Amino acid sequence: MLKFEWLLDRDKPNNSVFLLRSKIELGDVTQHNIRQLKKLNQVVFPVSYNDKFYKDVLEAGELAKLAYYNDIVVGAVCCRIDLSENSRRLYIMTLGCLKQYRRLGIGTKMVEHILNYVQTDGSFDSIFLHVQVNNASAIEFYKKFGFEIVETKEHYYKRIEPADAHVLQKTLRQANGLPHAAKSDSASDVKSETTQ
Repeated sequence: MLKFEWLLDRDKPNNSVFLLRSKIELGDVTQHNIRQLKKLNQVVFPVSYNDKFYKDVLEAGELAKLAYYNDIVVGAVCCRIDLSENSRRLYIMTLGCLKQYRRLGIGTKMVEHILNYVQTDGSFDSIFLHVQVNNASAIEFYKKFGFEIVETKEHYYKRIEPADAHVLQKTLRQANGLPHAAKSDSASDVKSETTQ
């Protein structure tokens, strides 16, 4: 994805404007860059992830990606397959972007990667994740992609407030294996700003 931005050249006497070409790319998480993922997660998320999390991420393949903005690591998405509740679901463990790089399409690029993955695979019933109840911008961001709040878990998080989390889910197919019919909701057409 290419994005163009107009920048003001403040060093020129006439403040000439020039065009900067920006690119967003996703790359694999490897032994060589896992430290970058750890540092990113420490900055972006209010919770800590243990060594097992990062070991699992290294084995996740297409389900774990670093997001690059002009070759700088600025975000990441990490998912795992969940086989509970008699269904095959994709769990988004983390999806985040450095604050100064939000609203540039990076979060959208990561979600679209996951949506393409589950569509190509064809065997997932749903995608779900947990979002802190006070994170309105993240909730609105996921709603743009068809996620809905399906449950609220009290005291889900430890050592952060509020401790409650919404479970957001995008249903891909019903329990009978048929594709999920998308709801018609004019409110979903409203564009919203996100933190992703």
